[in-house]
Amino acid sequence: MLPLSFGDAADRHALIARARHQCLEAAQGSAPPQGISPWLWHSWRRCMERGHRPADRVAFDTVSPQVLQAAQDREFTLLQAAKPVMHQLAGAVGALRYFCLLTDSTGTVLQVQGPVDHHDLRAVAVGRPGVDLSEHRVGTSAISAALAEQAPAWLHRREHFFDDLRDYSCAGTPIFSPGGQCAAMLCITGIDVPERPELLYLAVRCARAIEDRLVRALPHALLLRLNWPGGPLGQEGEGLLAFDADGVLLGGNTVARQLVPRPSPPLQAPDQVSQLHAHELLALPWRNLLEHARLRPQTLLQLPLWSGLRLQALAQAAPPRPAPAMTGRTPVTVDGKTAGSLLRTSEQLLIQQVLQETQGNVSLAARSLGLSRATLYRRLAVKRSGAPPATPPDLP
Repeated sequence: MLPLSFGDAADRHALIARARHQCLEAAQGSAPPQGISPWLWHSWRRCMERGHRPADRVAFDTVSPQVLQAAQDREFTLLQAAKPVMHQLAGAVGALRYFCLLTDSTGTVLQVQGPVDHHDLRAVAVGRPGVDLSEHRVGTSAISAALAEQAPAWLHRREHFFDDLRDYSCAGTPIFSPGGQCAAMLCITGIDVPERPELLYLAVRCARAIEDRLVRALPHALLLRLNWPGGPLGQEGEGLLAFDADGVLLGGNTVARQLVPRPSPPLQAPDQVSQLHAHELLALPWRNLLEHARLRPQTLLQLPLWSGLRLQALAQAAPPRPAPAMTGRTPVTVDGKTAGSLLRTSEQLLIQQVLQETQGNVSLAARSLGLSRATLYRRLAVKRSGAPPATPPDLP
């Protein structure tokens, strides 16, 4: 998301100066002048609506040590996934006098990598964990723009709202969680440096690498690597979907969300998490995917979607986990069967009866049983045969 075309620098700076002056004088709801991106104009206007003016001093406030520690603990998995990627990124941009920041979804810096000049107060102001770089605190920046727009952003010098940020150049991009929510922000920042808009694309690639590491870190039973026929697999640019042992989707990366359409989730309470089963995403039985992952994990699979399109994929099972230690207790049995086994048998009979009554309509059967579709799929998956429902799941 680049605010301006990269033509003559003098012309651009003059355009920015005129646009900033017009923004200060414009009435509320005014449209941006030609050449200024709407998102940049709207960010300037939000700053003004909070009562700010460009000449106001920026405090670069930090959260308390306790709040920072809690945020870092909460984002431990994110920090672990980002650390090696940021180390490589800092090595790539350090010679240009840029350094890297990782914030949480509110704009609080969690991690810093790269050559921060500790003799330069401008660098120290932003290049430290705990500083709040949200739009509310520092106005228009690549960080606040990326979080507000949930899209990559490049800002250079006077495109920042406050004069105190006029020496900064920043490339910022959001990082999305395996569930698809904006979880963090990655920023490449320089002070008194030449304009390098190409750094935006490097930031995006590194953000996608962090997202991939987050997906692989999920406690999954099967990892599905996806791409269009002819696209790369087993390397950067592939889609990733992680499933649990019952075929319930645990998460995916940005590429996978673009490749595989998802049905609209049913209406549910705000505190409930919408779960999808592999049957709802892929026109291939879950047991077939498991078998392919077990027997041919390095063999390409032609993966059909419900839309009729086909992807190429690698289905790879997670390494087996160690068996839990024996407790020494003897399970209670009835006629040679454990109580748990008897309960599961009764449950399966009830589910099969309701499925017959609804003529294989999984959604209707789940409502009749008071279960979610994902829970019903899990109950079906524990059958000894491992067979899926007799008919495909209901499509939206």
